[in-house]
Amino acid sequence: MPLTRDEINRRLRQETSERRALFDAFCGTGITAKMAARGGADMVTTHVLAYFRMQGLSSMAGYMPIGDANAITLEQGERFVVNVVSQCPVMAGIFAADPTRDMKAFIGKLVDVGYDGIMNCPTVALIDGKFRQDLEDTGIGYQREVETLGHASAQGIFTKAFCTSVDEALAMASVGVDNLIIHFGNSSGGTIGSKTVLNYADAVARTQTICSALRSEFPETIITVHGGFIETPADFAALLEKEPRLDGYVGGSSAERFPIEASVPDAARSFKSVVLPRT
Repeated sequence: MPLTRDEINRRLRQETSERRALFDAFCGTGITAKMAARGGADMVTTHVLAYFRMQGLSSMAGYMPIGDANAITLEQGERFVVNVVSQCPVMAGIFAADPTRDMKAFIGKLVDVGYDGIMNCPTVALIDGKFRQDLEDTGIGYQREVETLGHASAQGIFTKAFCTSVDEALAMASVGVDNLIIHFGNSSGGTIGSKTVLNYADAVARTQTICSALRSEFPETIITVHGGFIETPADFAALLEKEPRLDGYVGGSSAERFPIEASVPDAARSFKSVVLPRT
């Protein structure tokens, strides 16, 4: 049975009360989800971005019209991820502004297959300019994501949300979202990392501004960060020195792509180093 919202929050607060940073692993395959949970991840989350990442593509493929984000998340949970993770909650990343679905009914389907919570991934929060405004104007914007997660929260389901601004963070917190994830944009490292990422100074400023707003109005909200310049535990530790009010880190590429890009070539090289005996 899925864990309740209160049970998950209790688990997470126990970790932070003992000064252990939360780690949420975004995983696109059953094996990476299984190993992340075995390694101590506090949550495992799957979504279309992670799915494409683990096919060797950029996770940004999840923002293109080449797959049904919500159908992929539903199948990932039903067939691969929920089945192999027992140590921690499993979360569904969904396109919460999907205009083709009754999202309230869809949330019920996610719970039925065993997901413990939901989040808004992919999110229009990462889209800007005229296209973003067009999405907002036509009812496929961030407010729709707020409404979907607000409904889930009202049903007693654990929720978490990507945000990139104070307004987005407060909107999500006001409808009861449990965990706000400050998004810095794409990761920069590895074989398919973004060439341009939010710089360190701007990431720190974004973090401090959002943390100040949330801590003053919603002091119980769990605050984590994701993406951008953070590629290693040391990078996250450095951010904590600037903003100690954070509760943890959400790893995407750093949870699965970076480790695989390092370990699999090493294994291949090691086997290729074996010298055959002469006959």
